[in-house]
Amino acid sequence: MASERLTFTNDRGDELAARLERPDGEPTAYALFAHCFTCSKDLRAARTISKALCDRGFAVLRFDFTGLGESEGDFADTNFSSNAQDLVAAADFLADAYAAPTLLIGHSLGGAAVLQAAHDMPSVQAIATIGAPAEPTHVTHLLNDDIDTIRAEGQASVTLAGRSFTIKKQFLDDLEAQHMRDTIRNLGRPLLLFHSPIDQTVGVENAAAIYEAAKHPKSYVSLDQADHLLTNPDDATYVAHVLAAWAVRYLEATSVEPPADADVPESGVTATTGSDGYRTEMQARHHKLIADEPASVGGDDTGPTPYEYLSAGLAACTTMTLQMYARRKGWPLEEAHVDVQHNKIHAEDCADCDTKNGKIDRFTRTVSVTGDLSDEQRDRLLDIANKCPVHRTLHSEIDVVTTVAERA
Repeated sequence: MASERLTFTNDRGDELAARLERPDGEPTAYALFAHCFTCSKDLRAARTISKALCDRGFAVLRFDFTGLGESEGDFADTNFSSNAQDLVAAADFLADAYAAPTLLIGHSLGGAAVLQAAHDMPSVQAIATIGAPAEPTHVTHLLNDDIDTIRAEGQASVTLAGRSFTIKKQFLDDLEAQHMRDTIRNLGRPLLLFHSPIDQTVGVENAAAIYEAAKHPKSYVSLDQADHLLTNPDDATYVAHVLAAWAVRYLEATSVEPPADADVPESGVTATTGSDGYRTEMQARHHKLIADEPASVGGDDTGPTPYEYLSAGLAACTTMTLQMYARRKGWPLEEAHVDVQHNKIHAEDCADCDTKNGKIDRFTRTVSVTGDLSDEQRDRLLDIANKCPVHRTLHSEIDVVTTVAERA
């Protein structure tokens, strides 16, 4: 996966900051992602959804609306209509520099914005919203304590999510001027709605209103226990996976499977980590894998950690070795299950360890076997678990040779 920082100019001359994530090889489709009100392209949910879609073959552009994140311009001079115009500018940029977007995705107020902007994007073949309001005026509930001041004095400083924003009267006027029901009714594109029934920011009744106004084909997916910002990465990943599977029906000449690589390594593993977070793209022959770190240490938790992969290697090798041995012996081993836990322990707590200084790595392996096996067979299988190749490697002397590749 390639991740690029980009900029493009909107129709007011402001330079907007963007990030484009593309899969290896030619993308199967381009998607445009709109973030939530006063958020940015770097919201964790936006990053997670974009990267998960990229794993499925999509290229995804996400950007900061005018005056937000790393983009130029004054947020106080923006409104719902200008957000829609920024989306059109982003689509034009994609079309000129790469390929026109065929999929629109919007989160919260960004969801309403993609519904509004779609009629100016003839290339778009499908639209998805996440926790979107049925009317843009819904956002005014965040401004309840300041609306009278804004109307009386023309503007007010409003605190949203711990940050201060200037909201002008023209922002409220623009919201009230929208006619979203007609916009949704005349959308003319397949629509997929994601919404949580426990969303405390934009109630699920908004999804019902959008669904009622839209014409078929339309679909709704409940996000169950998710919050509005999809702070649980599993919820964001679920959205991406369902969205990719849904989109294949509606995107012309599109396959959501990543394209085959021209050069597939015959052995070994490659790993590449970009400058954004710790997410690492790995390849073992034609198999693509993802590694990451949990959110507690600054990662996005989009894949297992390196130590979890090491534990997985031991667990997998153990189960394979048990099955190979049982089949060779003709024993009725139905299933081999292995749980591996990795910890750092003080060396003095290990009776069989030679070193008595510092800490050592301990892998605690629990083996379970299912089948009509005798006690002697079960005991022998436990002995065989200790003979799996990865177990032997971890117990043997290991030599790691590191070289620096020549510059291209």
